[in-house]
Amino acid sequence: MRIAVVSPFVDRRHGSERAIAELIERLAATYGCEVHLFAQRVADLRLGSADSVGVPLSSGGSVRWHRVPAIFGPQLLQFSAWFVLNRLWRSRSAFDLVLSPGINCLDADVVIVHALFSRLAEVSESNVYANEPRSGILRNLHRRAYYSLLRALEHKVYRAPDVAIAAVSRRTASLLTRYFHRDDIRVIANGVDSSAFSPELRLVRRESSRSRRGLQPHEFVLLLIGNDWATKGIHAVFESMALLPKLPLRLMIVGGDVREPFATAAEKLGVLDRCLWNAPTEDILDCYAVADVYVSPSREDSFALPVAEAMALGLPAITSVSAGVSEFVADRVNGFVLQDPRDSQALAQIITQLYEDAALRSRIGRAASAAAHLWSWDANAAAVWQLLSETAARKAQH
Repeated sequence: MRIAVVSPFVDRRHGSERAIAELIERLAATYGCEVHLFAQRVADLRLGSADSVGVPLSSGGSVRWHRVPAIFGPQLLQFSAWFVLNRLWRSRSAFDLVLSPGINCLDADVVIVHALFSRLAEVSESNVYANEPRSGILRNLHRRAYYSLLRALEHKVYRAPDVAIAAVSRRTASLLTRYFHRDDIRVIANGVDSSAFSPELRLVRRESSRSRRGLQPHEFVLLLIGNDWATKGIHAVFESMALLPKLPLRLMIVGGDVREPFATAAEKLGVLDRCLWNAPTEDILDCYAVADVYVSPSREDSFALPVAEAMALGLPAITSVSAGVSEFVADRVNGFVLQDPRDSQALAQIITQLYEDAALRSRIGRAASAAAHLWSWDANAAAVWQLLSETAARKAQH
């Protein structure tokens, strides 16, 4: 099958982009697809990331990257240019199907929903924490215009009956039904690479990863990974740390968000000196190896892949009911699920329990690893392949 995959970025440094990388490789290697990837930036893709170079496989499949030019400027301008240019670049060829992770084009045959901007816009419009920084007027206007565009595109794309839609969690599927009246959503959960994420690998690297950052053995490290730190629940984490001044807590924050407003919020709460900041990295295991607990009380998250990866690595993970991955977490059995992502006192209580009880950390970690290793990227790719095949057959009948 000749498939065009439309995604601005593909790498293994971010959750959604990692999911696309894992899928692309399997569509080519396992199912013999001729994958044409239309993207602005590609990294960490094992099957050829050189511009316009096809990589043939024994299966008969291949991956070819077509570099779409990127425009510098405000996010609204960047996205608008990307939306137009990727369509122009694809107009040179014909494909059996167009696959898009999200709203990257209007002509997609299959869309995999990793983020729902209609819901994210609602979350972003309400500052629920006293110490949460307010955006400037111009930035706020730009953000509103950007989200308005994304919401309009979602309404156009997701309401189209000929577009097959997959959601990465039942939560996201229910939101798609709520916003766009679609009751035919396929739920295809993300996976975890058990060969790359295992407790043994994490423990082997723990000492070196911590010493390189100057962390002492007695320090208890919380980890949060993501690009939209406010939505990931960072303010609740700050508040919970402020409630626990006597515990030797450190918070390691990994991602590409703008640091300054969050550093200001942390400083107001007196926890800035307990924070470590790390840019996105291909070697994400180095970040997980530092941690004692993964913590992300998400205000909204279609899945939250880092939670699944942390669980696979045997780390106790704290998430919230607003993250799709919570569907796979048995509270206090293989992880922790906050009923209210804003409840910093409940979060502080869980952190205290985990700090004080090594046996609890060990028990939760073992159960988490066992649960997470039931998910796989092979199963994810198989489910997507089935949806692609059904969509191609239906398209051929018209």
